[in-house]
Amino acid sequence: MRIRTVLVGFGWSGREIWLPRLMANGDYEVVAAVDPDPARREAFTAATGRPAFGDVDALRAEDADLALVASPNHLHAALARRLLTRGLATFVEKPVCLSSAEADRLAAAERAGGVPLLAGSACRYRADVRALAGLAGELGHLRHIDLVWERACGVPRSQGWFTSRAEAGGGVLFDLGWHLLDVLETVAGPLAFVQAAASTSYDHVNDPRWTAAWRHDQPVPELDADVEDTVRGFLVTGSGLSVGLRASWATHAASHDVTEIRIEGSDDTAMLRSTFGFSPNREPRPRLSVVRRGRTSEITVPTEPIGAEYSRQLDDIRDHLADPSACGSAIAGVRRIVGTIEALYAASATPLLPAGPVMTAAAT
Repeated sequence: MRIRTVLVGFGWSGREIWLPRLMANGDYEVVAAVDPDPARREAFTAATGRPAFGDVDALRAEDADLALVASPNHLHAALARRLLTRGLATFVEKPVCLSSAEADRLAAAERAGGVPLLAGSACRYRADVRALAGLAGELGHLRHIDLVWERACGVPRSQGWFTSRAEAGGGVLFDLGWHLLDVLETVAGPLAFVQAAASTSYDHVNDPRWTAAWRHDQPVPELDADVEDTVRGFLVTGSGLSVGLRASWATHAASHDVTEIRIEGSDDTAMLRSTFGFSPNREPRPRLSVVRRGRTSEITVPTEPIGAEYSRQLDDIRDHLADPSACGSAIAGVRRIVGTIEALYAASATPLLPAGPVMTAAAT
């Protein structure tokens, strides 16, 4: 039986990422959409022949098997809570929530509805990331991991909400940073951090010359962004594993968009250089290499079509829906990631860290 799916949100993500992949996947049947914008509802119905509603209250749990939330960030947790408590299994794209308090409320809604909350960045489903994760256990004791995602020119506008702290929760840390922290768990497993240091900067976010033209966002008449376009962070676990994180929507140093994951072990070092996401301004192919005693060996990984990881993620969502143990499994990871983001923002607000542990991202 096909998974009857409601698409909640028909903006860029719902229209460009999810709808074409849902329609192409024989395991799914798109039965409806929800969006407050009448023009978007009309566009969805014209494209699919299916109804579109202005509010999730129009949905009945018995009419669908899954709701896929692709709305603006600040609506993710609230919409997911309403859907879960109505007994509708719900997948939420990143960022799943904007605070630890929201994560707690999501957990309560999942328990009340008795249906699973599903989540996770699509980046973990990339073939090159999976190949890197397969190497992590061969590097000896993990000592340090660097996570980098830099766009040459990639500030999202999305009618202004993407660069509004009230609506997006934050800037590049919630956007690209969530992806990187999810990949971190993919290659290193769940981590609890006891130290955090960070800085943020805002050099390009209000300059229209740095806008991500490839997104075809609606123009914003007056830019008044109050989120960071760059974050630099450093985290340490109780066992001494250190993690560096650098993410930027725009940088003078890059000629194109680059993602790098570097894992240093006691025996070897592995590094992946590629480009995550949908920007056409990208690396020509992913490059995965291992360095051992000064000698570098390149490992061949496939070059996939842009966005192939989202199709693979739909397969994983299908499998989780059929798993009785799926309830409660995603929220632990959500709490770790949002807790780490909160700690990095808190650390960036003060020049010095307080004495003793500053955070733990392992609460469940």
